[in-house]
Amino acid sequence: MEASAGRTPASPDRGLRRDAPRSRRGTLSGWLEARAVKAAIRQIEGEELQDGVQELRRGVYPDVPYTRDATWHASVWRWLARHPSGGEMRRWVAMDGERVVGHLAATPQSYRVNGQRIVAHTPADYMVHPEYGFQALSLMRRFFRSTENCVACDMLPAVIAVETRMGAEEAGKLTYRAKLLDVSQLPSPNLEDARKILGRFLNRGSSGAPEEPTEGPRPEMPPPRPRVPLPAPIKGFLNGGLRAADEALGRGFGGSLRVEELDGFDESFDVLFEKIASTVPCLPEKDAAFLNWRYGPGSPQYPVTVLGVKDPGGQLLGYAVLKVSRNEQDGYPLDLTALPGRPDAARALLRETTRYFRRQGVSMIRYRFVDSPTAPRPNDLWKLGFFPRNDRSNSLLVKFADPTMQETARRISNWAYNVGDGEATFWLY
Repeated sequence: MEASAGRTPASPDRGLRRDAPRSRRGTLSGWLEARAVKAAIRQIEGEELQDGVQELRRGVYPDVPYTRDATWHASVWRWLARHPSGGEMRRWVAMDGERVVGHLAATPQSYRVNGQRIVAHTPADYMVHPEYGFQALSLMRRFFRSTENCVACDMLPAVIAVETRMGAEEAGKLTYRAKLLDVSQLPSPNLEDARKILGRFLNRGSSGAPEEPTEGPRPEMPPPRPRVPLPAPIKGFLNGGLRAADEALGRGFGGSLRVEELDGFDESFDVLFEKIASTVPCLPEKDAAFLNWRYGPGSPQYPVTVLGVKDPGGQLLGYAVLKVSRNEQDGYPLDLTALPGRPDAARALLRETTRYFRRQGVSMIRYRFVDSPTAPRPNDLWKLGFFPRNDRSNSLLVKFADPTMQETARRISNWAYNVGDGEATFWLY
């Protein structure tokens, strides 16, 4: 869950304590100082103050329906405590008297960096009531003073700015690709958008991929246009065309490798992980024990679908973990990992991922990952009809106490990482 950006009230005097010195009254700095004195940061244990944190969540995200599900949120924290390093989890709240006005947790995760196992913490469930936005710095300051190493995957510029101010470095951005499967949930179209989309497919060039847009300042996300139903005959015609195109594009994609649905994660995942870790400099430690915790019973995303691809000798070459959103409109490849040097395995998994989500009836596949030797190649994604969403990318941020590890981790090209590997999707409802 992303943090709420604090908003200063229209009149700073509204929040000024009556006992504040007169010299500070009527000034913004005086208001901030008075409020800062009133609020305090404290560490909490277990389900202490859970009701207060839930009330804060409803105030910060009043228009998000799942924030009202207190039982589900409590189950997420119990699940996090069952992590193999769950005893190292920390949680803090900002208190104004008896009222919770801010919250931040530090959740542990094991990584391999330069072949060494190390535990790093991630800022999680970071939120501050709009009237106490300045407490965002106080909470994050407590996080970085209490943890030695940090890995975070965030999207909001305000959150990233606070993390980098505290010493984290932005290694780079995750690749975000999406694929349309059902036109019924498209936003209301306009001619300019239609022209751009058509131009992308008519001007791909010999590589099969259009030229990427030049990087520049990233504006704030525009509000989505309203979704409108299409007439049934038009919808049926367009969806039939998408299905036919997918079958034509997927024919022979991935060679002769066969992808099967797996029951869970066994020791073959340990073997696969060690092979990958011997090649990739930085990655989350994803052995069978972690994957069973991450996606097994009790996980916020349970149940998921696990696809696997094996060589003729039965050795696991790669896997994909797939989740359909509760509203059944979006499909998420939370993890898609293949053995380096086996792009055919990555292609086969990508092909079957598309077919699986189409059978489930989702409208859009949303895939976020780091471009690495364990992921599908960008050109493969284009060939299967995935298009870039560069305006909604997550950033990977790192801070390791060991200078050598930090030098390696601060380069996104050294990472193998999927959006399901960190906190970014713990709150996917």
